[in-house]
Amino acid sequence: MTGLRVMGMKWLGVKRRVPRPQPSLPKSGEQRAEVRPPELPAQLLRRLEFKIVRRLDGFLFGDYRGLFYGPSLDLAEVREYQPGDEVRRIDWNVTARSGRLHVRQYQEERELTTWLLVDTSSSMNFGTRRSLKSELAREFAGVASLIVTRHGDRLGAITFGAAAGMAPPRHGRAQALSVLKLLSTPAQPHLDANERPSLAAALTNAGHLMRRRSLVFVISDFLEEVPSGGGGWTGVLGRLAQRHDVVAVRISDPVERALPDVGGLRVRDPETGEELWLDTSDPQVRAAHARLVGERDTALRRALQAARIDLLELTTERDPVGPLLRFAASRRGRRA
Repeated sequence: MTGLRVMGMKWLGVKRRVPRPQPSLPKSGEQRAEVRPPELPAQLLRRLEFKIVRRLDGFLFGDYRGLFYGPSLDLAEVREYQPGDEVRRIDWNVTARSGRLHVRQYQEERELTTWLLVDTSSSMNFGTRRSLKSELAREFAGVASLIVTRHGDRLGAITFGAAAGMAPPRHGRAQALSVLKLLSTPAQPHLDANERPSLAAALTNAGHLMRRRSLVFVISDFLEEVPSGGGGWTGVLGRLAQRHDVVAVRISDPVERALPDVGGLRVRDPETGEELWLDTSDPQVRAAHARLVGERDTALRRALQAARIDLLELTTERDPVGPLLRFAASRRGRRA
């Protein structure tokens, strides 16, 4: 299975390059990611607008403060109440002192710059359900781009991994299209794994580019090892979160998290090219992999919590509407 990065493969008693037939995944009755030509950016933008953003509008009534404007951005001012203002924004202390209704207005309600940092590593070109991880990352980036630019805010993007590039922050629907074009850039095969921009390098670069407080979505499968002690990319991410509102968007596939019991399986690491043979019918192999996945999850969550970074989980099993709604409700609840 090309593209699957099995965590801790060297610890699972596997053998190298055994030429056995590769089983079909997923099992009968489950939805499989189809091999299809990539959508053109304009086509993808139209599909997302009609099938995703309109559904979100129906649930959120156009109020994306919980989703894109979280609890950590700055209070800009307190002003007098105007018809149409939300009751929950009333500042009762100021109202009591002045005798007139006043509401809190936050910095992002004036103008916000949103950055998308998107992982284009080879491990993102994997999926066994409705889409590849890279396709789901493009979907989320497209949805975010549509919503941010529709509300008149600026949008910028940085890609890192197999393809690296940048779209400087700008306004308008044309910028949303530019971001999707950037995410459609082919991989740079002349760069070996050591020359490709890492997550830590991308975060460092982003910190230098962001001159004002911004909303930052880091979109990745986060399969890089989580360093201990707050070093490496987690340390850079934490420093970025001290100045900006950072959201980690983790893209995953079910097969990465739980090895299926399908017998012998050859897997190829897309980053290193290493090929290994797994006996997935062995309960000890599956249990060892599950333990490693759990340990990595725990390390990632602890690192994000220490930096006060929200985590949005997306899976190739389903479209992003449900997770986005739950995430919006969580952020909105803390903001109220």
